[in-house]
Amino acid sequence: MPQRHLVAKELGHLFSVFSHPDRIRIIEELRDGERDVNALQTALDVTHSRTSQNLAILRANRLVAERREGRHVFYRLVNPDIARWVLEGLRFIEEDPAQAERRRTAIQEVRQLWRPEPGGSAS
Repeated sequence: MPQRHLVAKELGHLFSVFSHPDRIRIIEELRDGERDVNALQTALDVTHSRTSQNLAILRANRLVAERREGRHVFYRLVNPDIARWVLEGLRFIEEDPAQAERRRTAIQEVRQLWRPEPGGSAS
């Protein structure tokens, strides 16, 4: 069936966008609203160039959009539900028996960091 092949190909491409940890972290940083490159760079503790490259990939795949205000460029999630979806992905790595305790501790810490703010956009 050509439709199934097309859909599988598109999903495979989407999943490949999530293959870099920085892009996952950017999505989580944008869960509560827009941020500029400098704020994202600081939050991720990576170079400006690396942050910009990953934002370009997310933008090219229509996961983030930009808004210009003078010389500043602000980024936001096109669909904020994607941050919740990424958070749900923690269940899949939590159940892996290899390094389970190390991952479980890290996941608990991340859940606290990524917890939606009351009244935030990732409710």
